[in-house]
Amino acid sequence: MNRHPSHLPRRTALGAASLAVVASFALTGCMAGEDAAGPAGGELNIDFATYNPLSLVIKEQGWLEAELAEENVTVNWIQSAGSNKANEALRAGAIDVGSTAGSAALLARSNGSPIKTIDIYSQPEWSALVTNADSGIEEIGDLRGKSIAATKGTDPYFFLLQALEAGGVDPSEVTVQNLQHADGRAALANGSVDAWSGLDPIMASAEQDGATLFFRDIDFNTYGFLNATEEFIEESPELAQTVVNAYEKAREWATENPEETAEILAEVAGIDVEIANAVIIDRTNLSVDPAPGDAQRAVLEKIGPVFVESGDVSSQEQVDEALDTLFDDSLVRNADPAAIEASS
Repeated sequence: MNRHPSHLPRRTALGAASLAVVASFALTGCMAGEDAAGPAGGELNIDFATYNPLSLVIKEQGWLEAELAEENVTVNWIQSAGSNKANEALRAGAIDVGSTAGSAALLARSNGSPIKTIDIYSQPEWSALVTNADSGIEEIGDLRGKSIAATKGTDPYFFLLQALEAGGVDPSEVTVQNLQHADGRAALANGSVDAWSGLDPIMASAEQDGATLFFRDIDFNTYGFLNATEEFIEESPELAQTVVNAYEKAREWATENPEETAEILAEVAGIDVEIANAVIIDRTNLSVDPAPGDAQRAVLEKIGPVFVESGDVSSQEQVDEALDTLFDDSLVRNADPAAIEASS
């Protein structure tokens, strides 16, 4: 992965899906842990997201459906439009497993959401600050008095807060419009905001259309976290293990087939293959150690105080307790990608 500060990635999911996602939650009517999947049957409610390429591979290949068919387990795929939406679904019990940025997982856990991170699906550079080419905005200081689109509760939002701090700009000196990622891009394009804290692959598409990534720093991006509800892990441990097995198989497949992975992303996200290639090949490290641990903790320890300063979490004690209880590496340590049979 190109890790030069001027090479950036972004994460995204189609913003229009957010209301549809909530509606689909209600339709499934399945709380995590209900009808616990096993030999007697049940359901696995799991998300897919354009910012999580491994989820797209697993869904496209049909590995979970094939693996769980004999156990009469129905696999329900629900698209997450952003980390905040995945967290909402996890908290509501509408999904058992969901994809977020590390910052979003820590935020949710700090505020009482009973989730565990069971796999690290990527190390991306997926966030940066974006503006229009003729905006006159070239550095962080130019944002004073400006309006910025960002999706609260996601990596781009916390990227923005860190960037403002690094540039000596107080958050009170800017106006943040809380918009889902795709809506933020649209607002920038139509001039409703002056800048956008973007997420790939939507950001890469905006860049191709002439937008400028005027500030980027890979150290302000957190890892891609795969999270599950505690209830799901406790009541359906074998099913949880199957999910992680599939993720590790997808990691092997995507690492060996980056162009094909980019093609899957391009189709799902509705973007050009060239853009998808930039996201997958240049801005995403899928070969990262999948076990959540010290590397992720080191990044989140820097993010935690930002939560408190911004008022997103009441106290540092809550953040510290969340950091101490968020990770569960047991499923990754026992992962067996070969247990998942290839679809072809």
